[in-house]
Amino acid sequence: MKARRVFLKLSGEALAGPKKMGFDEDTVREVARQVKLSLDAGVQVGIVIGGGNFWRGRTSEAIDRTKADQIGMLATVMNCIYVSEIFRSEGMETEIFTPFACGSMTELFSKDRANRCFEEGKAVFFAGGTGHPYFSTDTGIALRAIEMEADCILLAKAIDGVYDSDPKLNPEAKKYDTISIQEVIDQKLAVVDLTASIMCMEHKMPMAVFSLNDKDSIALAMQGKINGTLVTA
Repeated sequence: MKARRVFLKLSGEALAGPKKMGFDEDTVREVARQVKLSLDAGVQVGIVIGGGNFWRGRTSEAIDRTKADQIGMLATVMNCIYVSEIFRSEGMETEIFTPFACGSMTELFSKDRANRCFEEGKAVFFAGGTGHPYFSTDTGIALRAIEMEADCILLAKAIDGVYDSDPKLNPEAKKYDTISIQEVIDQKLAVVDLTASIMCMEHKMPMAVFSLNDKDSIALAMQGKINGTLVTA
């Protein structure tokens, strides 16, 4: 069934492509092409991007955890500004919301303003996570998707679904076509972090996990065609 409003999670590392750091413009343009197909078809799209192509966690004991997380939040803002500009160059209108003020670079998050942007057909970016330390972008997308009453969360990853063990380490790993969030939590499968998993379970927010690298995977997922794993609530 086609969704009315979806939230798409992209990893910073995936956007970096083979370089592993920074941005790979061809990769981002391909994401933009697929999102535009969905926007043109009437799907409302919210986007959250991780910051791992610039910063991942606390890299030194000399850095306080709170400060490390703040650096990570700013990395996600940089990512959203860049990807938003590529989207604009591909003919889309965009808006970036953050939970904290970033001068004139972003808009301060408001559910009412975000809803207006969705209704106007814009690609709506939610940068800066929750705005607080100790919460990941997984929790950030769970929070915003629930708050904005999305139909589902789409997780475009380097892996093509959810497995019962790491397929890189276990060639016999079993891929799930469908699995419940409760089973994900019980088996510690780490589709998203535990806080995000519990939020999605409590608020009945389904997720879909699929490979970013499969042809048209984002556009197909936004039509309800999941070539990966559906995580049910």
